[in-house]
Amino acid sequence: MWYIWLILAGVFMIAEIITVGFLVFWLGLGCLCAMLTSFITDNIVIQTTVFVVTSTLFIFCTRSFVKKLTKKDKTVVTNAYAIVGKKALVLKDINPSQGSLGQVKVDGQVWTATCEANEVIAKDTEVLVLKIDGVKAIVTTDFNTAVTAE
Repeated sequence: MWYIWLILAGVFMIAEIITVGFLVFWLGLGCLCAMLTSFITDNIVIQTTVFVVTSTLFIFCTRSFVKKLTKKDKTVVTNAYAIVGKKALVLKDINPSQGSLGQVKVDGQVWTATCEANEVIAKDTEVLVLKIDGVKAIVTTDFNTAVTAE
């Protein structure tokens, strides 16, 4: 009877390759446990019970682990918000106290820029893009500041 459990395990593993749910894999492992049981006893009821119990335990005991492995961040930052959190080079002085907007270059693009704090940022200074406000990049020289994409 062991060869039937081995064939079923192979079928479940092939089915797991075809699907993306990561559920059928545990049924294949349950079949392998039932196959090991078939070496000890010829009772099909015991083998089937081992298959059902081990498959169920594998599924429920590893659910949180599998969720961590397959967890994906579905937020994809696009368009202008893709520059948030990136370093930029100041092309034109930024002086918000005089109402002077500067310019920064980030990812090959030139952006009008201002800074969040009322600090003067000189040309050729490396800054961090904090957020986008309309068509302006809000920047800082403090690279330890938390960045939020709005």
